[in-house]
Amino acid sequence: MPTVPEHVHETIDEHLTAIERDRHVAVTLAVARGSHAWGAASPDSDYDVGFVYVPTDLRRYAHLEQPPETIVEDRGAFEYQGWDVRTFAGLLADSNDGAIDLLRSPIRYRVGYDPAELADYVERTYNPIDLYHAWRGIATSNYRKYVSHHLVRSDDELFPILEADDDSYLVATDDGTTTVAADDERFTETQTKPTVKRNLTICRAAMAARYLKATGERGDHDLPALAFDRFLREQAPAVFDADRIERARALLERKRAGEGAARIGDAVGREFAHPPLEVDPATHARDGPDTARLDEFVDDLIAAVR
Repeated sequence: MPTVPEHVHETIDEHLTAIERDRHVAVTLAVARGSHAWGAASPDSDYDVGFVYVPTDLRRYAHLEQPPETIVEDRGAFEYQGWDVRTFAGLLADSNDGAIDLLRSPIRYRVGYDPAELADYVERTYNPIDLYHAWRGIATSNYRKYVSHHLVRSDDELFPILEADDDSYLVATDDGTTTVAADDERFTETQTKPTVKRNLTICRAAMAARYLKATGERGDHDLPALAFDRFLREQAPAVFDADRIERARALLERKRAGEGAARIGDAVGREFAHPPLEVDPATHARDGPDTARLDEFVDDLIAAVR
């Protein structure tokens, strides 16, 4: 299980106390997010902290100026993202990947509320099609932004570059491909950052989406483990070939070794980074968490800090 040094816990507790004081909130749950949560942290990784908070004065919910839905603070090597308890519940109702992962994080900094029962409920009732599209969106958007060599048209439309020479570009379109002249002033060639870190993010999200789809088609919609090494070891072999798993493991080990910023080109592949857009709702959609049941959990989250 991932761990962080005791002095990190102490620093984060001090920061959370300051946030509570400055923002007039009470933190009911705070955990590790990002690479520390899913086992890809290197010695120089920053600490991402996700938390759920409750206004210290609940009357603020009835005010015209309501409490902030989110709190985001950057304190050097520590980055904080908090959700108001009502916003957090809404994200869970929508089967949001970030909210679900907050409940599953193995590293906890504040536990006014024990999330075990809520996590178990959400993992049993999430809507697979929503989670699939969330992971697919992470994979495709990161591939487009950081790995895919592309042109940007003056209306901000993006066109991945498939081939290029001194005179023209062959680019992908929704309908297939087209050729753009190199001197066409409507288009600008972008710069990419195909690092180990970005490739790993794309790989992990694409594998999660494809795994969820494949297991759903077999009848169980098995939720990928948050710990990526555990996923690769225990779950991935049921869906992916050995080469794909080893390529993912190599990215994970390089990230852990502190090579996250190393530029390596496209280590995932355009096709794999783009899981199918269309999936069968009859197979992959369900109602998701019951809002009345989530409201009961909200009551518990509030009671934990009152």
